Amino acid sequence: MEQVVGRLLQAGVLIAAAVVAVGGAMLLARDGHEIADFSVFRGESSLLRSVGAIARTAFTGDARAITQAGIVLLIATPVARVALTLVAFVVQRDRLYVGLTTIVLALLLYGLFWVG
Repeated sequence: MEQVVGRLLQAGVLIAAAVVAVGGAMLLARDGHEIADFSVFRGESSLLRSVGAIARTAFTGDARAITQAGIVLLIATPVARVALTLVAFVVQRDRLYVGLTTIVLALLLYGLFWVG
């Protein structure tokens, strides 16, 4: 089971890195010639503030959303690890760890989807 979890983490990080690289390349191709202005903070638009909005906008080909989607994938990788571990504990019928892992997974999902 440890190997499966390890492969999941490796694949998640590699996929996230590839998505960020594609989005970053698209951003550089579009805006690489502009000089950065760091004197004024500009927050992200509402299209890039929630997981659902990031996913919808990324599928339209928006470079910023694709880059954000890669970051979300990177954050989601450990969450997927917890979910996979929960399945392993269910198969092993370890009720204590099923309960604890369920609580951890619920808190992670709450923080990822409903907070902010």
